Amino acid sequence: MIYFSEKDDNLLLIYQPDRFNDLRWLDDKLEQEGRVTLRRTFTFTRDHLESQFSPNDAGEEGEKIFVLGALSRGYYKINKEILGIKHDLMLDRSMKIKPGIFIAQRDISVFRKIDKLIDEPIVVGGENEGAIPLTDFERLLKTFPTSTELNHYTGARITRVLKDYFGTISDAEGQLNHYLNSKNPLTSAPRERIVANYELQKFEYIRDELKEMLEDSDSYTEKDWQKKILDLLLFIYPRYIAVLENVHIKDFYSSPSGTRNLYIDLLLVDVNGNTDIIEVKKPFAGALLSCKKYRNSYTPKIELAGAIMQAEKYLFHMNKWGRAGEKEIYEKRRSELPPGLELKITNPKALILLGRDNDFTSEHRFDFEIIRRKYANMLDIMTYDDLLRRIDNILFMINLQIPARSGE
Repeated sequence: MIYFSEKDDNLLLIYQPDRFNDLRWLDDKLEQEGRVTLRRTFTFTRDHLESQFSPNDAGEEGEKIFVLGALSRGYYKINKEILGIKHDLMLDRSMKIKPGIFIAQRDISVFRKIDKLIDEPIVVGGENEGAIPLTDFERLLKTFPTSTELNHYTGARITRVLKDYFGTISDAEGQLNHYLNSKNPLTSAPRERIVANYELQKFEYIRDELKEMLEDSDSYTEKDWQKKILDLLLFIYPRYIAVLENVHIKDFYSSPSGTRNLYIDLLLVDVNGNTDIIEVKKPFAGALLSCKKYRNSYTPKIELAGAIMQAEKYLFHMNKWGRAGEKEIYEKRRSELPPGLELKITNPKALILLGRDNDFTSEHRFDFEIIRRKYANMLDIMTYDDLLRRIDNILFMINLQIPARSGE
């Protein structure tokens, strides 16, 4: 068995043979080969023997003491040659050093496995930039398979080969899946926490920027407002990679003598080339529902009804134009698109952003929701307050997930 001790700024590995062995095999290895490997993980030479200690210093006779590492700036520095890795290993002095840090089941070297995946020094714990936090390192150790898991893996692989030839083969793969499902799930890796924190900051920025704009909306022109809002919306809807302004489409129905030109203010293109329409209006107050009821219901105001009708017409003519329209728009706007991206008009939808609902009563909200759902198959009608609520809900869920990801 092996265990560890600390003395005079040195980290010591103490080897104690079991009751069926003695130290002669180790001495023979050092004498004949100049080195000895313990638990398939630690390789020592005679130079690593701790000559300052007698066997009694280690606690019992029949032990060998090796210097595993030396203290340096709050870390135990372990020579790369001992562990068979590319760089020296740095372990925070405050760590409780035990065999499980170095050796997984069936004498698998933990740091040699990690070293195969990276090309930089491994630093565990402490204040060093780029160090693996101790909690995350402990979580990493749990990912190494147990003996039971390795047995299941072996059985599953053999079963895949033999099951076509033997009718009585056991369901080793099913047993493996059952075992893996019964294990406690691991929390997310640090990289996922970084992404979550980035998303949190992104949506906090969008929310604060939108609130500031809404407080001073009159100072923007219609064009400037559209551009600023669109920059924020693209953060919220990252599937869109291009915005085409003032896109010309053809109306084959309104003009008997030929086609009439229509111009879509903003056409969105997603990562696969699919197109959608967005209508961005300034947040005028009272632009959504009538002040008085008509037959016990609030009806759309002319600005809302006009925006819906305009979007419906654009969608109608785009769909009718079809493949010819795809090619024509692409030829005119190909310089604004990634190379090789093919535009597609495939049941496009429209997003309409206009008005405020911060003064709505419950009755207003009910009637407005009925209007929205009526067009839900082709339009997403959204107020600026609705957009703020969506952002706040996203922020709530991100904040909810970050503690879970960090293991708090």
